[in-house]
Amino acid sequence: MGSKSDFENSLRTLFTRVFGETCNLESFRRLSGGASQETWALSGDNHAAILRRAPGGTSKARSSAAIGLPAEAKLISAANKTGVPVPDILYVLSDEDGLGDGFVMSLVEGETIARPILRNDEFASARRILAGQCGTALADIHAISLDSAPSELQRSDGLAQISQYEDIYRSFDAPRPVFELALQWLKANAPAPTPSVLVHGDFRLGNLMIDESGLAAVLDWELAHIGDAREDIAWLCVNSWRFGQTENRVGGFGQLEDLLEAYNTRAGTDISPGDIDWWEMLGSLKWGVMCMIMYEAFRSGGDASVERAAIGRRVSETEIDLINLLEAAHA
Repeated sequence: MGSKSDFENSLRTLFTRVFGETCNLESFRRLSGGASQETWALSGDNHAAILRRAPGGTSKARSSAAIGLPAEAKLISAANKTGVPVPDILYVLSDEDGLGDGFVMSLVEGETIARPILRNDEFASARRILAGQCGTALADIHAISLDSAPSELQRSDGLAQISQYEDIYRSFDAPRPVFELALQWLKANAPAPTPSVLVHGDFRLGNLMIDESGLAAVLDWELAHIGDAREDIAWLCVNSWRFGQTENRVGGFGQLEDLLEAYNTRAGTDISPGDIDWWEMLGSLKWGVMCMIMYEAFRSGGDASVERAAIGRRVSETEIDLINLLEAAHA
């Protein structure tokens, strides 16, 4: 997308478009994290914002599952109207900006990295109430009218996801007995469907901004789709997203009963912990297949980064998680 100076000039022009001709961009830096999209912090003249854009300024979604950044901006705005804690969308990039697909959103202070959230004293009070806050936020997300949702959203229920991830798994021609057993169990024990709702698709630590008061914002909506509400709840419970705090089923910080009490109160539902078990196993299997995808990207040379290799090694962790879940299901 041009030279470094062209990029900087485009950022300066963008900043004035968002905040006014008298506001000058004083600093910009790329933030760590965001494996699929670029995230930039912009500041100047007492204004601060976050630019989220496609890598290199392209206009191509990360995968067939990603809704694309313009649609993500629309969805975040819709979530804002229903009371979900999200950043404000300040501006959506257009062709004349010369920066590719993306949007500018307000800066929300807080922490997204799991280790300090789960361990540091400054978040101790937040951890005590975070499960309930997540339950309320998820209920509000699932209450977003599908009529107001972007047309790019796909439909994907549990059985469709089993088929999708089984196809990917088998394409590697690397049989794993635990995955085979989990697939058979999931197919044989699929729960009855519930009314479709808008699903965030990646609701977990890393995509949640947390401050000392708890949940400050829900981020990264690119995997949103139409599906089953239980998927979002269970994804937060997958052991891989507890970051070593396995005794706390919800994200390593809380208990599922607290989340469901807040969720059911807000949504008027009666979901029980047992209703989440099948979806948690599906989530663990999905993450295991994703780890295989990461390793294949490293092995093939498509992405030779250490990060891809390290994530690829974690497939064995998901096998242990699946064994534990299968044993619990048959206890």
